[in-house]
Amino acid sequence: MSNDNKKNKPLRSTAWFGKPDKDGFLHRSWTKASGHPHDQFDGRPVIGICNTFSDLTSCNSHFRTLAEYVKRGVYEAGGFPLEFPVMSLGEAQLRPTAMLFRNLASMDVEESIRGNPIDGVVLLMGCDKTTPSLMMGAASCNLPTIGLSGGPMLNGKFRGEDIGSGTGVWMMSEMVRAGQMTQEEFIEAESCMNRSHGHCMTMGTASTMASMVEALGMALPENAAIPAVDGRRNRLAQLTGRRIVQMVKDNLTMDKIMTRKAFENAIKVNAAIGGSTNAVVHLLAMAGRMGVPLTLEDWDKLASQLPCLLNLQPSGKYLMEDFFYAGGLPALMKEISTELHLDALTVNGKTLGDNIKDAPCYNRDVITPLATPFKPAAGIAVLKGNLAPDGAVIKPSASSPHLLKHRGRAVVFESTEHFRERIEDDHLDIDENCVMVLKNCGPVGYPGMAEVGNMALPKKVLKKGITDMVRISDARMSGTAYGTVVLHVSPEASIGGPLALVKDGDMVELDVPARRLHLDVSDEELARRKAAWQPPQKPARGYVKLYVEHVQQAHLGADLDFLVGGSGAEVPRESH
Repeated sequence: MSNDNKKNKPLRSTAWFGKPDKDGFLHRSWTKASGHPHDQFDGRPVIGICNTFSDLTSCNSHFRTLAEYVKRGVYEAGGFPLEFPVMSLGEAQLRPTAMLFRNLASMDVEESIRGNPIDGVVLLMGCDKTTPSLMMGAASCNLPTIGLSGGPMLNGKFRGEDIGSGTGVWMMSEMVRAGQMTQEEFIEAESCMNRSHGHCMTMGTASTMASMVEALGMALPENAAIPAVDGRRNRLAQLTGRRIVQMVKDNLTMDKIMTRKAFENAIKVNAAIGGSTNAVVHLLAMAGRMGVPLTLEDWDKLASQLPCLLNLQPSGKYLMEDFFYAGGLPALMKEISTELHLDALTVNGKTLGDNIKDAPCYNRDVITPLATPFKPAAGIAVLKGNLAPDGAVIKPSASSPHLLKHRGRAVVFESTEHFRERIEDDHLDIDENCVMVLKNCGPVGYPGMAEVGNMALPKKVLKKGITDMVRISDARMSGTAYGTVVLHVSPEASIGGPLALVKDGDMVELDVPARRLHLDVSDEELARRKAAWQPPQKPARGYVKLYVEHVQQAHLGADLDFLVGGSGAEVPRESH
């Protein structure tokens, strides 16, 4: 970028703090009430620190401390840091699902940035939906922006074994239901699994999205894997604070980094880490905010045949702490460097190739070589057919190989409540060869597309020693989960998609190699069923009403239709 361009780009904050009139007086005076001296308003870049701290979001419980280290870096580089809160989306507590509020939080971020005297932004994000919501909101403003993840928890430890957050829950709860673990042991494991600040230390959605931010070039190297309580996370925060000031001076905005090449890199990295299926809807939504053309089909075309190199739960054995010690994401990206756009620009001003060229790997059991991968052809597969005309997804690396091509009798659940009512019934006509079908859990249906797609297996099947069955829904599943689970069926049941028309006893065919998801029912019979179908009642008021009326389907990223794209960050009218 030329020096002329830098000189011709005035700081947004001067429209607030640089005016000699009564408006400038008001803006400066109220800010000085916090103790800031007058020379803080001498034209220094104002850095907004977007903080998703909340006691209700335990993954982000250390963000007050992290923000202080960011501020140190900002001050060192000659900037003026101002922290502001936005809605915090904690997957563990927020009902009916944090995904319902991802778009709302993105609006909070976008309007907070645009409406305030901010020249550059640091995004503090950790738990699942805080990352995409902050990235989406900031993208619609397109200021110089850098991401900083909170980092994963330390490895869970239970009776001498490592257990992973989320993944251990799904495994142990099934063991209790099968009579292989006592309720007392199950409760004991609670405090052993989650034992420090930080988000899930499995390759769940939080770790996946932290990796996606780094792969996109929107965070400094090592962002994805440094444990939350490791001092090096604080060091990264301080460096992030320093870097955003220079990004403002260079006018290094998000559109220069989050290009089509960057999204292609992220999709390929997601395959190599065995990342969460949730990355699909989040990256599609983020690309939509940036105006970058990206489709569901790109996930299959670009990366479905790439191998998984990371031996990490739920697809493998290890956890994020081990990944960091093995070299972290830079080491893994170096291993697949022949597949990446190495000329893609990143927030530190260097290319991705520059950042990873000397990255060492210290443990080949954790990060396997490309020549001998942990799992072959492990990227997200996109399925289509008369059951999912607009697509559905499956994560082969977390599936049972023998079920990737399967034909079985449908056992249908009209809702999660219907599922819970039926699944414990020993008289339910179901066995391991059946296909479990869950309806009305998509963006409109839940509402919010909850993580209920990895349905628990029937107790009588578990008692046979069976641990997996084919499951199909318009829902999502936690990135910490596993199994042969078809997700994001689009269009969803609640708007009359073909999934709404499936009945008990219908034959369903899953053929992942052929990318096919087929309901063996004639078009004529489906038309008769559609004519008799009644849509569910819609919410009467509030944000949920707005959401249901405007949310896009999963194959488009489940953003609100009127939020796609951006409005930039022009200085709004004066407030007085």
